[in-house]
Amino acid sequence: MPLGEEQAAPTYKCGYGYHPLLCFPDITGEALAGVLRPVIAGADTAADHIAVLDAALAQIPDAHRHGTDILIRADSAGGAKVFLAHVRALRERGIHTFFSVGYAVTEPVRRAIRALPDRLWHPALEQDGTLRTGAEVAELTGTVDLADHPDGTRIIVRRERPHPGAQLSLFDLDEGMRHQVFLTAPHGEGSLQHLEVRHRAHARVEDRIRCGNNTGLGRFPSRHFAINAAWLELALTAVDLLAWTQVLLLNGELVSVEPKKLRYRLLHAAARITRGGRRPYLRISTTWPWWSTRPERRASAMLA
Repeated sequence: MPLGEEQAAPTYKCGYGYHPLLCFPDITGEALAGVLRPVIAGADTAADHIAVLDAALAQIPDAHRHGTDILIRADSAGGAKVFLAHVRALRERGIHTFFSVGYAVTEPVRRAIRALPDRLWHPALEQDGTLRTGAEVAELTGTVDLADHPDGTRIIVRRERPHPGAQLSLFDLDEGMRHQVFLTAPHGEGSLQHLEVRHRAHARVEDRIRCGNNTGLGRFPSRHFAINAAWLELALTAVDLLAWTQVLLLNGELVSVEPKKLRYRLLHAAARITRGGRRPYLRISTTWPWWSTRPERRASAMLA
């Protein structure tokens, strides 16, 4: 059997492998939960989304899991009605969850977009609050049937001039604009621009996955699915260790660099741990390029 063939298959991106489902907190970037799935697993399988979400929430300390608002973001694969109902039901257990998930541009959505008068479109914003050039947002709530969704669900659309290489549907080509739609509830209060900026920040998860590929997520070693599932857990542990190192131990540029640079700058540095005066010390060679002669930044750095 060729390497990695068990339950692996060609992907829609013309690759070959599995279809993992992962969950990361936006603040720290650590991996809260993940599951390895065959490629044939549906992207919108609600049962898998619920299992990963529950496992991720279980990793959050009680002091933050209860009483703190938790926003669940996902692309359109997370827009299954059963999954959204589960997110809403968590509130009954004292977990203040609400969602912001992508939504497919179906024919009813296209009709609603075409019927919107220009006066209902508002300028979109960047993450820093400045205007986003060539982009506008509008609300479709009330024009699209969301009867089977949780009460208070809002549906919002953004349109913008497509950037080079953007994937466009026939509808986008007809309109000359790229359209993206999402749902949010029950805490959907606020301006359309604010809600859209908040949802668009979901794209940061792609950065976490790309970084995870450099810590083992993209290199499954075995032809057996069970071994590769265990490898996924180890790779996610590596993601956690790097995230905790950056949050707890580092400052400046190293707080936000990706694994390749962190490996080059820090993890591959020759050093040893010693003890003296009842304290552990990290002794780094003076040939290290980032060694400093300043007293407050000696190579003999005390471990936290």
